[in-house]
Amino acid sequence: MSDGEWHRLNPLTPLFRGGFVLVVVAGIVISNLRERIVDFFVRINVPDAPDLNQPGDPIDYVLSHNLVLLALLAVFAIVLILIGLFYLSWRFHTFRITGDNVEVRQGVLFRSQRRAPLDRVQGVNLTRPTIARLCGMAKLEVVGAGSDSNVKLEYLSTSNAEQVRADILRLASGRRLAEAQARQAAGRPPGSRVAAAASVVSDAVNGMVLGAEGPVAEPASVVEIPVLRLILSRLLGSSTIVLLILIGVIVWGSVVGTLWILFSVVPAILGFGAYWVRSITKSLRYSIAPTADGVRITYGLFTTITEILPPGRIHAVEISQPLLWRPAGWWSIRVNRLSGKSTSSQESDQFADVLPVGDRADVERVLRLILPGLPEQEWPLVFDHGIVGPAPADPFTNTPRRALILRPLAWRRNGFLLSRDALFFRRGAIWRQLAIFPLARLQSVGVEQGPVDRALGVAAVHAHTIVGRVSGRLSAVDRDAAVALFADAEAAALAAGVSDHSHRWADEENATEVVP
Repeated sequence: MSDGEWHRLNPLTPLFRGGFVLVVVAGIVISNLRERIVDFFVRINVPDAPDLNQPGDPIDYVLSHNLVLLALLAVFAIVLILIGLFYLSWRFHTFRITGDNVEVRQGVLFRSQRRAPLDRVQGVNLTRPTIARLCGMAKLEVVGAGSDSNVKLEYLSTSNAEQVRADILRLASGRRLAEAQARQAAGRPPGSRVAAAASVVSDAVNGMVLGAEGPVAEPASVVEIPVLRLILSRLLGSSTIVLLILIGVIVWGSVVGTLWILFSVVPAILGFGAYWVRSITKSLRYSIAPTADGVRITYGLFTTITEILPPGRIHAVEISQPLLWRPAGWWSIRVNRLSGKSTSSQESDQFADVLPVGDRADVERVLRLILPGLPEQEWPLVFDHGIVGPAPADPFTNTPRRALILRPLAWRRNGFLLSRDALFFRRGAIWRQLAIFPLARLQSVGVEQGPVDRALGVAAVHAHTIVGRVSGRLSAVDRDAAVALFADAEAAALAAGVSDHSHRWADEENATEVVP
């Protein structure tokens, strides 16, 4: 499917994209005709039972006016029209993969064409919804560099989706498909495009009849999250603190005010319970592993999502630890990356967390996967001085004592450090955080100073990256140190950007092999 020609999606695609609308319509019809259905079964067992049908029933009108044949013909015509529309939507929905782009064309009356340049691909996600997974199908999403720029291929058979994803990543890395396609063609007899199309239809039917696809070969995960740890981490998260505060306010309001306020506790608990269950099921079956084309992350109990994060696509990393996690020594990792979603979309958040919860060993293994370019001598800056610091001989530039009023608890931890490859922001004493900004991905650095900061001789530093859940702001640092960082970070980011070739990682590998 990566030969540069236009291809169609799986023939069952209309069923999963629009066919379930028919199920909803059938449910509405059955709901509206429930009295007639009940009356039908009651009369089978009790012939003398009273008529349960409401007056003005349309079925009674059809029967009394001998319009049964016309009604059946009308239903048959509607079904044929819907099938024709589904067929046309599948027929005019095509895609192709060239050496430079992934393109999708769709629409019957209003045509649209979307193109994703391969050198701007930020990742390739494979989603298997529950019902589609039972039929051996998946949808592929090519993550673009802009907002709402993703290209979706829904649906393909799981085997085809895996192969298309591998081809896209291979092309995005700078490799070519000629050798791989030649090897595949050597083991496959020649055939016509009609035979290829028949094979697609056969795979679709087999997937529907035989059920779920066979196990997909996946690399072993470097992190295993016990279910009990995952559940406890959600119960001990910041949302629990918010819930306890909310319950306290409601109880206090019921004591000093009216008792009816106490009943609002129930919907609050139900809402937070639904949030906890959703977050737990989303993180179940979590795995993260290295591949030749990036980091492979899989998660989800019912709807399984597998994303591959190519090298050079992570703009910021944050390791954080809520207060209630500290006795257990748990941490979480989130990143700023281009997800192709709108910043206001809730779907953009699901691609931010790369480690829901883990101990120090888990954090180190994940960080070594997503920050492979960090030199070995800089790893003590991450753990000993950054995550659990400050330690003796602290290399970070922290908040001066004169600005203690701005950071009364965290002034010893609140600081920055600029290394050859990254900029580190250390924040928080109660909620400890360490943000890492690879210099090759850094867009700019800003220095801000308000009237209070000016009076105390401090300033705020802002590391500008793409918009995400990792904040690039660090307040209450020494003004002279902030100005020096402004100049040093600019020079370091320019040098790192010139030497970085991770966005075409195959070219970098080839160059490394050639150098003696």
